[in-house]
This record gives sequence, C-alpha cells and structure tokens, in this order.
Amino acid sequence: MHSGAAMHSGDVDGSGEMGQEIGRSVTSSNGRSTSQLSGTRAGDSYRDRLVTQPDETADSSGANASVTDPPTRSRNDLVIQLDAAVCLLGSFPALAGADLQVEAGEIVLLEGPNGAGKSTLLRLCAGLAALQQGTGHILGHDLRLRSGRQRVRRSVGLLGHHSALYDELTVEENLRFWARANRVPDTDIEPALERLELAGRLRSVRVAALSAGQRRRTSLAVVVCRRPRLWLLDEPHAGLDARGRDLVDGLVRDACAAGATVLFSSHERERASELAHRVVDVIGGRTRDRVS
Repeated sequence: MHSGAAMHSGDVDGSGEMGQEIGRSVTSSNGRSTSQLSGTRAGDSYRDRLVTQPDETADSSGANASVTDPPTRSRNDLVIQLDAAVCLLGSFPALAGADLQVEAGEIVLLEGPNGAGKSTLLRLCAGLAALQQGTGHILGHDLRLRSGRQRVRRSVGLLGHHSALYDELTVEENLRFWARANRVPDTDIEPALERLELAGRLRSVRVAALSAGQRRRTSLAVVVCRRPRLWLLDEPHAGLDARGRDLVDGLVRDACAAGATVLFSSHERERASELAHRVVDVIGGRTRDRVS
C-alpha cells in the first residue's frame, strides 16, 4: 500500500505518472535495477559534494563556518521571486499577497503559526499550487503558465508532511523506484543511502516496518538522489531523533555549499535559526522579512 498522498513530479519522491509507468521494471528479485534510463545532467560536482560525509572538523550538528556564510550574489540571481502572490484553498486565501525573493545559495527559514500559509508557499514554489493572482518565477520559470510549473517540478525537491513511499517496498527499492522515475542514475543511490545512514540492515527493511524517523530519512535520501537546484523542506526535523536532526542540518549546509538553494520551515526554532541565513515570517498568508 502506498503510504501517503499521490505523488507529483515536484514532490520529494518524484513523478507519480512516470512512476506508474516505470514501476513494473524497477527492481529484480534482489531489488536490483533491471535496466537504466540514460541521460546526462550538469552539476556532477554538486552530487560529489552533497553525498560525501560532513567535514570531520564540523561540530556535532554538522555545522561548518565556511559553509554557513550567506552568499554574496547579484540581486538578478534570484531562484524565487514572488510578487503579491495569491493562492486559494477552496475559497480560502492561504496566500494573500505574499512577496518573497530568494537568491541562489541562500538558506531561508519560514516561520509562522500553524495555518499561516507556510506549506502552501512551499507547494507554490514547487509548482504544485495554482497561482490565482500576482506573479511568480521559480528558477526563471513562470508559475502562471502550466508549462512553467511543469519545468519547476523537474528542478525542485519537496519534502512534505506526508510520505509518498511504498509500504510494500524496501528502503532501497523505494529509492530505486523514485530514482528511475526521475531519471537519476543508479550510481547515485548508494551514496544517498550512506549519507542518511540507511546503507546497513535498514536498506532491506520494508517501509511498513520502519519508524517515523526512519521513513523521514528515507524520504530525505530520495531528495539527495534527485540533487535538486531548489530544496523545499516542510518541517524536515519532524519525527527525527537528535542524530537525525543533525543529519538534516548537515545535508542542508552541504547542499547550499554545493550550489543549491534551500527554503524550509521548522518548529525547531533555535536549531533552524542557526541553520538559516535569514528568516521570513509568514502571517495570515503574507510574508515579511525579519529584521535581526
């Protein structure tokens, strides 16, 4: 049984439609890939840096001062640009004129009460929520256009509240399934398993038997496999123990250092504030940069 909502191509676990087509040939009896989709992608250095273990000189949270410095870039180098963005959930304005600009290489924390619009904002940036009013560009793609939203989904990784892993598959089989759905080389799977500390006995465990924290780490491993240009993380620390939260922080810092951009929400305020370059408050569907 599928453990979670139906998947879209911008979500952490890949494209639902493509996954349905590919699923029949993803694994053999040993969970090994029976064939491999070809294709080349730019940014091998991104992969190499992202899947390596954290620097031994980092502190217990995986932090490294040289990694956490905010980028010094041109204002024209925007990954996220939203102006007066409005999104409706039914007739309710979950976003009511949100403005947001995020530069390449930034780590930006969204803070606000439950129901303020943080999850909707992340889904909008993933190309999964419709933009009713205002303007929005993600990685240069226009969110007002269906074609633009489709292109956004191919370049982002969204970790949502609900897992989209398959309960009947093992950890490794899930990674192989979603890697194939996103045309990710099989060679990217093992480093992701190792980085999330899933390469031991857990790789052969069915997702149905995993704890909530182990499921979360499996979903994060899928994000690592995809190597998205934009990471969109909705409460990534939720359900994780202290070691798991440290792994998340290390991944975010390494992704930023390797050229990715990260937008995330978290109720772990102290930890998240230390991780982020800046904080954006989300209140009543509107956004406001916090002045430190």
